[in-house]
Amino acid sequence: MTRARPLYDIITVADTCVDLLIDLGDTLPRFGQVEQWVDDYFLEMGGSACIFACQAARLGLRVGILGRVGADAYGELVLRRLQESGVDTRWLLVDRALKTGLGVALCRTGGDRAILTYGGSLNAVYPEDISDEFLSSGRHLHYCSYYLQTNLLPAAPAMLRRAKELGLTVSLDTNWDPAGTWQGRVQEALEAADIFLPNEQEAMAIGGAKDVEAALAALLSRVPVVVVKAGERGAVVGAGEERVHVAVEPVTQIVDTVGAGDSFDAGFLAGWLRGLPLADCARIANACGRATTQARGGVMGQLTAASFPELAGPAR
Repeated sequence: MTRARPLYDIITVADTCVDLLIDLGDTLPRFGQVEQWVDDYFLEMGGSACIFACQAARLGLRVGILGRVGADAYGELVLRRLQESGVDTRWLLVDRALKTGLGVALCRTGGDRAILTYGGSLNAVYPEDISDEFLSSGRHLHYCSYYLQTNLLPAAPAMLRRAKELGLTVSLDTNWDPAGTWQGRVQEALEAADIFLPNEQEAMAIGGAKDVEAALAALLSRVPVVVVKAGERGAVVGAGEERVHVAVEPVTQIVDTVGAGDSFDAGFLAGWLRGLPLADCARIANACGRATTQARGGVMGQLTAASFPELAGPAR
């Protein structure tokens, strides 16, 4: 029996938070009640799934997101940004018992940064929240922040398998593991994925390899398509024995890199769900990731479908 067209092209599970970016310049924070000037600050919606959802919607996909926000000003900002971008937030609960998650990035001259994170709503989704009704509403499930969604971590592989059983395709972007162990049954999760979208460091850590090519080979034994994000060098796409290296247009100055990988993911899937060749998917992904580095935060620089004639019309 053919599955009826779902409500959404893509669904995702929210790691809702806001990002407070503090530009230190050359200042190093000092304890002992020392007060110091900083160059600037910037407040914006964060969260990999939220940034991804905004970019996917701006590229013409029907996007639904499930999660929680706190009943506070930060939660209002998250909801506003998602809705402005065209994301359906009917599955996003305002929970008065929570504070919205917060990431504080201390950004130094030269691009390095230290990040302090308060969980709150960021990791406030539980296995019982992921109903078959929600999963069945989507054609594709994109799951990210694998290690930060701590309450879902033990159940994540089973959730991805359930999505497959219900007829969805699945993509996974683990993001970084703060514990550095790269466990959490991630190998089982990979077995349920159609596409894996790590950066180079994540690919090598999860693939158990010392270089990207070896990591690709190891990961492709579990996942049909692996897309490795290589920053200013673009991306490498692997599928079976095929390897496609796709360069990205150079940038003269990077404002910040927050959310670049998440917008990359959305760009790739916008092409993939329309049946485009893998090289074209990676080219769109590179452009989306690059654009976000030209503005502060994860959403202000995002491109729209109007930038890509090949994305005209709905996903198939």
